[in-house]
Amino acid sequence: MNKKVKLFGMAVALSSMVFAAGCGKSEEAKSTEASGGKGGGESVSVVLKTLSSPYWKYVEAGAKAAGEELGVDVTVVGPSSEAEVIQQVNMLEDQVSQGPGAVVVSPTQPETVVPVLEKAAKDMPVLLIDSDADFDGKTTFIGTENFSAGQEGGKLLASMLKKGDKVVLIAGALGNPATDTRIKGAKEALEAAGMVVVAEQPADSDKAKAMSVMENILQNNKDVKGVFAANDDMAIGALRAIEAKGLKDVKVMGVDGTMEAVESIIAGKLAASVAQSPYNMGYAGVENAVKAMKGEKIEERIDSGIDLITKENADKQLEFLKSIAK
Repeated sequence: MNKKVKLFGMAVALSSMVFAAGCGKSEEAKSTEASGGKGGGESVSVVLKTLSSPYWKYVEAGAKAAGEELGVDVTVVGPSSEAEVIQQVNMLEDQVSQGPGAVVVSPTQPETVVPVLEKAAKDMPVLLIDSDADFDGKTTFIGTENFSAGQEGGKLLASMLKKGDKVVLIAGALGNPATDTRIKGAKEALEAAGMVVVAEQPADSDKAKAMSVMENILQNNKDVKGVFAANDDMAIGALRAIEAKGLKDVKVMGVDGTMEAVESIIAGKLAASVAQSPYNMGYAGVENAVKAMKGEKIEERIDSGIDLITKENADKQLEFLKSIAK
């Protein structure tokens, strides 16, 4: 594997700071900080795709840790699910109207939010994390090289199978560039290794929808041997459908390296996960927003890195995730 989580050490060090900051606080204080990390007089607004999944909770934790460390107010918002595109646009407009020093955004459908981003970029630094978008005035994009993440995941899944085996691809919400690109990378790697893709369907990055999608696919493809899902929630949903059918030896893997996925890998259920660095994305998003607010030069593209999580290294990943979840 060529790519590693580049900022892993920084995140581990920061996790102890986050834990210490959380100790001894009243329940009222903790409740207040659920939507905003309190720092100094300057502010950064972070608008995510949702706050309803573990992956985005890690992004939120990283953003708030950066706010505490750097002394800036950080507000993190996100819609109820990744399918709520218009809700995210409304949230972004609301945050921009409040005049923060900078805004950090992970757009679900880039083309939908570009007009708002272009307008905001005239008055403040606008940084993108996880998913990129093309617009005038963008400060930087911080995130995973999603095609490479999918490609590395596809290669790993193919190594667990044999030539000619049937595989399924489960994508996120239609038009989501991050999950779409992961699927493209995985498909290229799987087909290059001789696998046969028998189905490719979206499931909106949702566990329950992925289970339903997989149930439908299995009606006509009971001999599937592998599944690549564009995130871990969908991988777990697909796995549940497979287990309900009583099928054995189907290799299922996802992307994100969430705690639930890592625990499933340790238990011998999920085969693997392509771990992103959501905590690092959140931290680096706020960190670079503060730099931009000060007029410092920012790189146009910052790769937050990936790692492949299998049973061999899952225990170490779980320990790390627990440390940042405190």
